[in-house]
Amino acid sequence: MWPYTSTEAEYLTTLPDETAPRGELAARTLAMPAHANPSGDIFGGWIMSLMDEAGAMTAIRHAQARVVTVAATDMAFLHPVKVGDVVCCYTDLARLGRTSLTLHIEVWVLRAGLGDRMKVTSAEFTFVALDAAGKPRPIADRPAGH
Repeated sequence: MWPYTSTEAEYLTTLPDETAPRGELAARTLAMPAHANPSGDIFGGWIMSLMDEAGAMTAIRHAQARVVTVAATDMAFLHPVKVGDVVCCYTDLARLGRTSLTLHIEVWVLRAGLGDRMKVTSAEFTFVALDAAGKPRPIADRPAGH
């Protein structure tokens, strides 16, 4: 892997020292050789796909409807994921709109399935609830005043 730029390194050193995931466990899987590049690191696109799936399951529960992903932002990979790591996706409702919701999604790993959890990435995913015709629809479980 190429070295971080000074801006990237500075960003990574200013991140909070988190010791526990934010939100609820939404998905867990084992990183396998088929998910890796020739160096043994797991492809970032595979991790992003897991995040999207975990987020969709949580978003469907909140919206009580079919949802689609419309945006994924603020993603930074902090550490590589290796073959044999247990990959855990945590979701936390960040914003609830009329037809959309945004989830903060974090990925933590257990190296080789053992030891302490390590945060490897996070992002904000926005989903829109759809009706049977595929058009945006109001979210069913909006609390009063939202």
